[in-house]
Amino acid sequence: MKLTLLDLAIKGGWVMIPIVLLSFVAAYIFIERFYVIRKAAKEDQNFMNRIKDYIHDGKIEAAMALCKSIESPSARMIEKGINRLGRPLHDITTAIENTGKLEISKLEKGFPTLATIAGAEPMLGFLGTVIGMVRSFYAMSQAGNNVEVSLLSDGIYTALITTAAGLIVGILCFFAYNTLVVRVERVVFNLEATLTEFMDILNEPIKSER
Repeated sequence: MKLTLLDLAIKGGWVMIPIVLLSFVAAYIFIERFYVIRKAAKEDQNFMNRIKDYIHDGKIEAAMALCKSIESPSARMIEKGINRLGRPLHDITTAIENTGKLEISKLEKGFPTLATIAGAEPMLGFLGTVIGMVRSFYAMSQAGNNVEVSLLSDGIYTALITTAAGLIVGILCFFAYNTLVVRVERVVFNLEATLTEFMDILNEPIKSER
């Protein structure tokens, strides 16, 4: 008789319900965050060159308009920096860094939940193991001297299924979480490079606007 995933899930008992539900939550978080972070990582190679030209020509309004037209963390950071032009460079740097931290925080939305699921899934699997073994020993105690393999197999079956399911989902969530963390670190590197380039632009002579 061929067993399907549904048959295995049913055989695993009620513990499989939170295991399966949390796996769907984790899958949603990973897919949604993956595309959001991938979009944030895309950088217009000519963006900073255009910003540099606008600032050097004194076209501050044009630089602001360019930043607003681009939907990316780098553009929002530079927009904040342009808004602070005329203030000390330290204030500009602080404003940009704070904006960068907010952007990274937005990208990391759902990370704690995904990490929690990665840690909780194996624990749920082990809970199923304990429940399955309790059922087995309870069946043994009720059978007395007439212990048969069939009395024990049901509980052990439940224990193995929940353990395997919890470990599989937990491992996948662990790899998913670390994949997203690595991608966010790349975005952080890009933002730091953008900040450095923007501050270098501000340290260069700026033409007066005509």
